[in-house]
Amino acid sequence: MQLLDGKLVSQKTKDELKKQTEALILDGKRPPHLAAVLVGNNGASETYVANKVKSCKEVGFESTLIRLEEQITEAELIAVVKKLNEDNNIDGILVQLPLPKQIDEFKIINTISPDKDVDGFHPVNTGKMLLADERAFLPATPFGILLLLEHYNITTKGKRVVVVGRSNIVGRPISILMSQQRKFGDATVTLCHSKTNNLKEITCQADILISAIGSPGMIGLDMVKDGAIVIDVGIVRVNDDTTKLGYKIKGDVNFEDVASKCSFITPVPGGVGPMTIAALMINTMQAYKQSFTK
Repeated sequence: MQLLDGKLVSQKTKDELKKQTEALILDGKRPPHLAAVLVGNNGASETYVANKVKSCKEVGFESTLIRLEEQITEAELIAVVKKLNEDNNIDGILVQLPLPKQIDEFKIINTISPDKDVDGFHPVNTGKMLLADERAFLPATPFGILLLLEHYNITTKGKRVVVVGRSNIVGRPISILMSQQRKFGDATVTLCHSKTNNLKEITCQADILISAIGSPGMIGLDMVKDGAIVIDVGIVRVNDDTTKLGYKIKGDVNFEDVASKCSFITPVPGGVGPMTIAALMINTMQAYKQSFTK
């Protein structure tokens, strides 16, 4: 069994981006600039955004963190996003999800300019992804998975891929990307979800199993084929009074049981999570470069 080390690959990706940024500055250009909008005080969201801002600093990007009150209205948030759209010094915009219940997430995503949608959630970028348009901003987590597969040179052509979870952020996009005619695609993909019958029977056929359901430890030893590649996207805080923080981070996969049966597996934390941020940084650099080619 070999670990798919997201920390290692993410750092290599960021080191390369740092070189690109330094070259831009030496050429007299400004660095890429990412704006992050954080609504409320959700603990997990605070951590995610802090990691994104930290990564911007590591690669030499500028970053702006906009903190807004939990009680903000939808109209007020839309006004903030529109102002960022109009700022020519901002290349990428992300609005950290989830948002408070009084705000329609889809409306906010639609408000972000597709040219600055570095999360890859806007319907325009979703359509471009579906059509395999290279100008699309791919959703960061699926993109990060592809980068991980590429680094470890894992063959996907003709393989049986099973994706558990059908969210717009991970499950559905990674199922599309893995089925497309691309170097790390060309797979036969089955998409499973909460209404799938005989789930174990299906996951046991997977050469590559991608779980993105957010249910700690759901994927056990009896759900994995011998020699399978297992990619665990799940990341949930589970209360644990024995730790300093009062919680542990758990994935969908029961790592201790499943690892011995795999050829490759991602740890949680340290697998897909760091790759999501690396992919976001790549998208921000892409948005920056595309802004000069309009």
